Amino acid sequence: MAKSDLTSTVKELQSKPEQIRNIGIIAHIDHGKTTLSDNLLAGAGMISEDLAGKQLFMDTVDQEQERGITIFAANVSMVHTVKGTDYLINLIDTPGHVDFGGDVTRAMRAVDGAVVVADAVEGCMPQTETVLRQALKERVRPVLFINKVDRMIKELKLTPQQMEERFKKIITEVNMLIQKYAEKEYADKYTVNVLDGSVAFGSALRNWAISVPKMKETNMSFKDIIDMTNAGEEKELAKKAPLHAVVLEMAIKHLPNPLQAQKYRIEKIWPNDDNKSPVGESMKNCDPNGHLAAVVTKVYPDPHAGYVATVRIFSGKIRGGQELQLVGSQKKEKVQQVSVYKGAQRVTMDEVVAGNIVGIVGLKSAYSGETLAESGYSINAFEGIKHIFEPVVTKAIEPKQPKQLAKLIEFLRRTSREDPTLVVHINEETGEYLVSGLGELHIDAKIERPLHDAEIEVNVSPPIVIYKESVKQACGEAFEGKSPNRHNRFYMTAEPVPDAVMKAMAAGDISSDYEVKKKDLDLVEKLVGLGMERDEVKKIKLIHNRNIFLDATRGVNSILEVMEMLKQSFVDSMDQGPLAREPVSGVMIKIVDAKLHEDAIHRGPAQVIPAVRSAVRQAMVAGKAFILEPKQIIRIDVPSEQLSGAMKEIQNRRGQIVEMNEERGATVIKAKLPVADMFGFNSSLKSGTGGQGFFWLIDVTYEPLPKELENEVIGKIKQRKGLADEPEETEEDA
Repeated sequence: MAKSDLTSTVKELQSKPEQIRNIGIIAHIDHGKTTLSDNLLAGAGMISEDLAGKQLFMDTVDQEQERGITIFAANVSMVHTVKGTDYLINLIDTPGHVDFGGDVTRAMRAVDGAVVVADAVEGCMPQTETVLRQALKERVRPVLFINKVDRMIKELKLTPQQMEERFKKIITEVNMLIQKYAEKEYADKYTVNVLDGSVAFGSALRNWAISVPKMKETNMSFKDIIDMTNAGEEKELAKKAPLHAVVLEMAIKHLPNPLQAQKYRIEKIWPNDDNKSPVGESMKNCDPNGHLAAVVTKVYPDPHAGYVATVRIFSGKIRGGQELQLVGSQKKEKVQQVSVYKGAQRVTMDEVVAGNIVGIVGLKSAYSGETLAESGYSINAFEGIKHIFEPVVTKAIEPKQPKQLAKLIEFLRRTSREDPTLVVHINEETGEYLVSGLGELHIDAKIERPLHDAEIEVNVSPPIVIYKESVKQACGEAFEGKSPNRHNRFYMTAEPVPDAVMKAMAAGDISSDYEVKKKDLDLVEKLVGLGMERDEVKKIKLIHNRNIFLDATRGVNSILEVMEMLKQSFVDSMDQGPLAREPVSGVMIKIVDAKLHEDAIHRGPAQVIPAVRSAVRQAMVAGKAFILEPKQIIRIDVPSEQLSGAMKEIQNRRGQIVEMNEERGATVIKAKLPVADMFGFNSSLKSGTGGQGFFWLIDVTYEPLPKELENEVIGKIKQRKGLADEPEETEEDA
């Protein structure tokens, strides 16, 4: 199809939501996502069929080609004809490495369906579970493609029966994950089934695929596939059962179009529609003539156009020259250009309507997760896009030359906009810029390497672990904090957040950062259902980093006038705990009484904030404040004869074995290790197992630091932060 024909067909299809599919390709690292994407592009005539599986068209950044992994989610729009009907496929190829999982989370907001790729030999791996969990959290429907089937034939030399058994095992594992992570009403709907064609098998590298419906259509069997593969007739096999045709038929049949998906996705990602607002109804109907409602899922720099924002439009339309309202930033900015993606390139459009994924130039203040509306029309913001893992590795960065400080600050500000899973914090005590990421590779690929390319010379510290502080019990009494002028007194208590509520926050059922509205009935019912007292829940004012602030005062004059300052004091206290100024987690702070000066001038921020902070810290110390350390739950695959080397590495790093299974001469170990002892683990595991041990992250959790290590860890943190090693301040010191 010529470029002009392609552009006109795309324009035509964009206003036919029944013929649109917004799809993500998701999988564990090295299971073949980008190779599969190449095949789909070749099927659309966008790259040569001979290069499909080898060109890695969607890996557009130099370091992706060098490292051989996808680092950034990449978009492409293409037209495919299936059974005589043209379909517009808006595809996002996502990273498989756990350190770049934030890109997967953001991509899942943009799409309605996902092709889960699983390696036929390796089966379901830890990141398969993670990406499925991310997709289901956004109500994205999955189908399954089992890749690298040629390896089963050539390397493992399996019979048709053995292959079927292997396929059954992988399909069962995927369906168990769907049952585990999907909401109850979607768990059965979303399960994949080999008979209905929501599962396909094939080789992305060899360009062929098959499904049960395709087998019936072509009269092919697994035996035929084995025979053709062994006979070196894979090109003929690819002509008989081309991968792009089989996978896209599966996607078009089983994955929803925007009209179908938005009816049930909107209530999940935009939960503001108690009164059936016009914009809410417009989104559910994917109405191109409704008020604009769209969400930014990615922001990246283009050397020629400035910033490009990837946007999913749920209602209304966006056209060049239009002024948009950025709801979160509270700014108005003009669209310079609207385009559809063609890998690293973009094709300009006059306007794009609801149900599509587009690139927009001109939004200088946009960030991932930002809500877009028409200028002059106010809408509620979409739910924040929150990754399931928190950043656990931190490095301190400072410029070698002070004159490059402004460049460094601008670079860090820009990068944290592009990737919100990178958290940048300025340590005012040390003057360091602290960058926290999901792993060492995350910081290296998105901070250190680009800084080097931009010729900004920096000193980078060894990895720093961020601990958390919490309390073991209720403090037993209210602690007084006096303002510096002695005219205001605040009485605070601290106690642990109930376990059930913490679990709900960890699962995302309750927001862990939330400004509580008046008469928030949904939150009240959720918390009461988790065992909290109704009267207590009604007193909640703010949730911050899984900590809860309640106003339990009665009859205190002017308390509402200082409420914003109390909230700010709570946030400050939770960002820096009493033991080592580390973030606080799982603490419920109550203000139970206050004595305030009648004149507002004597109860400003300089009086309120230090007094409240002092009382909170005392209450936490009395509640037996303690340190939580991050731990990674990992899977280690190692040949059984090298098991002792892997076990030694786990034991040397305060690790504990959670589970161990042996299968076909290989041992799979599930272990839990402290992040502080994980640095250099990969190379040590390789040397301890003759280069044959591999590990993957399953989950991150926080657990109490052993008591015997607490003083040593606190001392090191204080030394690094330049904090005086002195007793906690009292109200007299405040």
